[in-house]
Amino acid sequence: MGSNWLIQCMSVSRPIHTALFFSFKRLNIPFTTSTLFFPTTTTTSSARFSSFPSPSASANLDNGKVGKVGLPQLDVLKQKMELLGIICTHSCVPGHYYNLLCPKCKGGQSMERSLSLHIEQNGDFAMWRCFRFDCGWAGRAFADDQATRDGVHKKVTSTGNMTEKSLGLVPLDDKAIAYFRERMISEETLHRNGVMRLLGDKLIIAFTYKQKGLLVGCKYRTVEKKFWQERGTEKVLYGLDDIVDADEIIIVEGELDKLSMEEAGFRNCVSVPAGAPTKVSNKLPSSSKDTAYQYLQNCKTYLDKVSRIILATDGDAPGQALAEELARRLGKDRCWQVRWPEKDEYSCFKDANEVLKYKGPDALKKCKDTCRP
Repeated sequence: MGSNWLIQCMSVSRPIHTALFFSFKRLNIPFTTSTLFFPTTTTTSSARFSSFPSPSASANLDNGKVGKVGLPQLDVLKQKMELLGIICTHSCVPGHYYNLLCPKCKGGQSMERSLSLHIEQNGDFAMWRCFRFDCGWAGRAFADDQATRDGVHKKVTSTGNMTEKSLGLVPLDDKAIAYFRERMISEETLHRNGVMRLLGDKLIIAFTYKQKGLLVGCKYRTVEKKFWQERGTEKVLYGLDDIVDADEIIIVEGELDKLSMEEAGFRNCVSVPAGAPTKVSNKLPSSSKDTAYQYLQNCKTYLDKVSRIILATDGDAPGQALAEELARRLGKDRCWQVRWPEKDEYSCFKDANEVLKYKGPDALKKCKDTCRP
């Protein structure tokens, strides 16, 4: 962590009494920065810190018993994580989740404990992820007692090959399925599109991006509608494999809208990966500088074969700006735009999922007939 972190902890915590140092010595516990103060709450404004582990807890650890996993195996994991700057206290035991200080972003200006760490119950590996929007650092460390005794250490993965396992993705549970059911998305559609969730207590939905069947990226969504992408995610359209042989395609503004279109019978649908701009740009940049729409260039071989493109972006101002930006790049001569049905005398439905949720799949299917050049 470094002396700066230590000084800040000491400045807001109780004084470190000399007697506590002696207690470590008597228990044969090495004194390192990992045995010092560590935050105990994710609240950024809190100044509460935990002190040293109790002598009884430390003694139990020294006996090599933490749950069903021996201390040597935990030491392997902790040593590997310490190489990456993740400092675990003796209270970090398998089968639980801990919020630690991220060594990459340091928790931002507020020093938020944004790194979620989990050690598997069987002690095979540990995984972590920083939930700060501008960080998102994630990885896994593996431990193997036999390999450690042989002097061969398994690789610590901070990014690694992108697989469902390496990202910590698991199948949707009942809570997640119920969340989509409220939005009229069936379990069959979720399964076909590889929608999963991030391992952990909090419901974080994972939209897997695939190309030719291979996982090339992942985008996360919380129930509070906070979004972020996995580092290393390819800039491609969501649902790309569904338009390989399509002559006509539908482009929507979000993954949930792509799933909604499938409920209405349209599988030839893809979603942009990065949302909508606030307004239309003054002029079209060159392709080398058009970074915001790089996903169109990366999917050019797919899009060039399409003769008709239906733009079903959101009905708000950013959604209309996105439709304009897409049409300028894809060619207005082959682009058509959906008009969402009226919600009441003052407004229209915003997007595909809203139409599906309140008017049903047949009404959403008819929206395609209202599109205009």
